Amino acid sequence: MGGFGDFLVQNLGDFWTYTGIYNATWQHFAMIAIGIFFIYLAVAKEFEPMLLIPIGFGMLIGNIPFNMDAGLQVGLYEQGSVLNIFYQGVQQGWYPPLIFLGIGAMTDFSALISNPKLMLIGAAAQFGIFGAYMIALALGFDPMQAGAIGIIGGADGPTAIFLSSKLAPNLMGAIAVSAYSYMALVPVIQPPIMRLLTTPKERVIRMKPPRAVSHTEKVMFPIIGLLLTCFLVPSGLPLLGMLFFGNLLKESGVTRRLAETARGPLIDVITILLGVTVGASTQASEFLTVDSILIFGLGALSFIIATTSGVLFVKFFNLFLSKENKINPLIGNSGVSAVPDSARISQHVGLEYDPTNYLLMHAMGPNVAGVIGSAVAAGVLLGFLL
Repeated sequence: MGGFGDFLVQNLGDFWTYTGIYNATWQHFAMIAIGIFFIYLAVAKEFEPMLLIPIGFGMLIGNIPFNMDAGLQVGLYEQGSVLNIFYQGVQQGWYPPLIFLGIGAMTDFSALISNPKLMLIGAAAQFGIFGAYMIALALGFDPMQAGAIGIIGGADGPTAIFLSSKLAPNLMGAIAVSAYSYMALVPVIQPPIMRLLTTPKERVIRMKPPRAVSHTEKVMFPIIGLLLTCFLVPSGLPLLGMLFFGNLLKESGVTRRLAETARGPLIDVITILLGVTVGASTQASEFLTVDSILIFGLGALSFIIATTSGVLFVKFFNLFLSKENKINPLIGNSGVSAVPDSARISQHVGLEYDPTNYLLMHAMGPNVAGVIGSAVAAGVLLGFLL
């Protein structure tokens, strides 16, 4: 009986060493708390729930402690595990182009086509990327890490993941979570900057209604857009190619089923896999580092620079425009790539000062230009850093 008792005690002892309770550290609980906070923001505040719920729950999954030496093959970083297989789509950069395919199939470029000068606002907002890149270099990050961190300023999660997977895979979790966090916090970060940088008179500028855009123009835009951008920056082809292809599916009028699939079931499935695996990649041992804290700080700074650059560029541009063609600088914030949230912020802040001045359609022009601009910026960084 004693032999059986010893056997039972030994087995219970072995089982205990496999439990999460035994292997837990304060870092695991800290990351679990952050994951729960993300879910709270999504549910209670409705901040980007389609992103923050998968990422937040992924953080819970990724920070369940277990014995790393047991060979259980359940962790994200264990070769052959199910989570590791899903994570290949992030590491190898498969998911971001598929997300861009869906974005292209959802995006209406009419506002940009009808008023092409709005593209300059989207370009100006990308200064946040290169500003953060220079600051990251000054803080001691190497050029490839600095490039991956800087892309957070584009406010485009898939682009941030795509670029960091190529330039700084070891920082990808922190960069991706930072990018999506600041995308979700657009309603918090941008309005104070917009109010600070504009005058009461500027906030009530009325812009001319956008002209009607023909079907031919809509079909030609993705073709011309692909050729112009990818001949200039071939390294952006995976993102830009899929973005413009998705848009052609939408605008051609003859591939409705493919467009519906791209902007519906396909992008939903990829968003789930991307969000959960990015969240699960934030294991405490990999994530809670000084570099991660610096990345979050630089991400906030790059987002602020991008918003500021967009608003100030419109104010500068207005100096050269006639009175009837002036642009409301409140749409300058929408040059970042957070579609359509930053355009909605332009609308909401504008309505505070003039309830009859609708800026949404105008803001969508620089907003979709920002999507293109962030992908081009990623291609530029890839081109001269790899």
